Amino acid sequence: MGHGHHHHHHGHDHRHETTAPLPAAFDTSVPDEALSPEQKSRRTLLRRAGLLGAGLTAGTVLSTGAGAATPAHAAGDSRRGRGRGFLWLAGDHHIHTQYSSDGKYRVVDQVRQGAKHGMDWLVITDHGSATHARIGVEKVNPDIREARSAHRDTLVFQGLEWNIPAAEHGTVFVHPGRHEVSVLKQFETDYDGSVKGASDSTPANEALAVAGLDFLAEQVARRKVQDALMLANHPARRGVDSPHEIRAWRDATGTGDRQIAVGFEGAPGHQAAGLPKPLGMGRARGIYDNNPGANSFPGYPLESYRTWGGFDWMTATVGGLWDSLLAEGRPWWITANSDSHQVYADTAARGTGGDFTTDGRYPDPVYGGQIDVNQGDYWPGQYSRTHVGADGFSYAAVMDGIRAGRIWVDHGRLISGLDVRVAGGSRWATLGGALHVRKGTRVTLTADIALAGGPNWAGFTPRLARVDVIQGDVTGPVADQDTFTAPTAKVARSYDIGKQAGTVRVTFDLGRVDRPLYVRLRGTDGNRSAVGAMGAGADPAGPALDVVGDADPWRDLWFYSNPVWVLPS
Repeated sequence: MGHGHHHHHHGHDHRHETTAPLPAAFDTSVPDEALSPEQKSRRTLLRRAGLLGAGLTAGTVLSTGAGAATPAHAAGDSRRGRGRGFLWLAGDHHIHTQYSSDGKYRVVDQVRQGAKHGMDWLVITDHGSATHARIGVEKVNPDIREARSAHRDTLVFQGLEWNIPAAEHGTVFVHPGRHEVSVLKQFETDYDGSVKGASDSTPANEALAVAGLDFLAEQVARRKVQDALMLANHPARRGVDSPHEIRAWRDATGTGDRQIAVGFEGAPGHQAAGLPKPLGMGRARGIYDNNPGANSFPGYPLESYRTWGGFDWMTATVGGLWDSLLAEGRPWWITANSDSHQVYADTAARGTGGDFTTDGRYPDPVYGGQIDVNQGDYWPGQYSRTHVGADGFSYAAVMDGIRAGRIWVDHGRLISGLDVRVAGGSRWATLGGALHVRKGTRVTLTADIALAGGPNWAGFTPRLARVDVIQGDVTGPVADQDTFTAPTAKVARSYDIGKQAGTVRVTFDLGRVDRPLYVRLRGTDGNRSAVGAMGAGADPAGPALDVVGDADPWRDLWFYSNPVWVLPS
């Protein structure tokens, strides 16, 4: 059934990596007075969320008392102190700089803003192109290393935005090290769709994408880099990521530690693009205002080219493409990112002079003398966040957490913490994990949710109105690799949230489980909803189709979690 995702034996050198000291904001032995203003505001956020010290985690998922099993994917991993739990690190894997042909900011600008907006880890992902492959990938590296030194509380990965042959874009990134540049450069030169002229949806180009993932797996196996990951970006935007391609990427390199392609953006960046004119671009959230083209998969409906509550159709549809992968028992995770190129209401302008093709970059930004509302992006962490449950504060721990699917995402700081446990017998599993129980064991899902602890970047404190538990059967591999529906997936139960502050606990009884299934969570501020694409039986009050030209992202906030499987035997 392909449940390789819960066998995590850390085959690389991760064990030998020294985990960096905790960022000062997390380290309760550092007094408040000793913190910089940036660290102080980070600590305030953590405190509000109940994520400092015991806080949210006390007596829940993360306290593995005697008799409780460690989650399946952490079995035999002695590095995590019993009961210490995971460090939930917020980040963004989709960020552009002056080394992108459509960017303008310096690396340090994006990292400084990300740190200010509560990001613990960031991936710099300038566009793959002939220029980037030739000089950009090398030239950006000193800037990234400088940013790592200047912002020690933020992990800064070097990656790139891959033009996936025959498909859309994807984030590719590697663990920092001596060969980070040479591996990314060779990958881009040999496997980028734009560089290779391999953008059309042909079988040969689809095979090239898989070969690119195999190349990355080989670099890890040969220890050229400690680790590498790929996440598909804005997958439904142009309809060119067919279901069989997504399955092929997922399966390309095997499971567990060998897996390179591990998920896609559940929600794209460019969220400010939906703000109506004259205060915004008046386009679509995510700039999802396309129509089918020559390379689009013909099976996708027209509504798949739009966002739903700011989320990609593949994720937002209960019983849709994402659920079809989960129903196969395939580990495939969702993230949420800024895709930050040009920030809404910013005053910086691209520096003049220079030549991008010759220099591999634009000159540093300058003051533009006006507020630019005709842009669609936010800074990393200003609106979208991807929260990863990590074993410690290190590059390897973030990559391990992403590969394991210990991820939940939110928009507009709708909630500040999420702790999920699916338990049965004496065992439990958390996000991305699988709970193995005897057939007929009674299983319960418990979610502890830290509500918004204060105002977001739009200046108001959002309110969680409802939480939905979505459940589906694991029906095994599909005969048709272009399947994108999962008929058994449905909202199993909804919970109205009465509280405005503090934490709430949602408990869902799955009963005595006799067949393999999975559960995942979703929450909303309740401002906009509609019957889901698969009908009211599957989703009576899901996200509504975003209106092109009139979709204020702050008035429609959601959070989503990755799944937990229950596998009785």
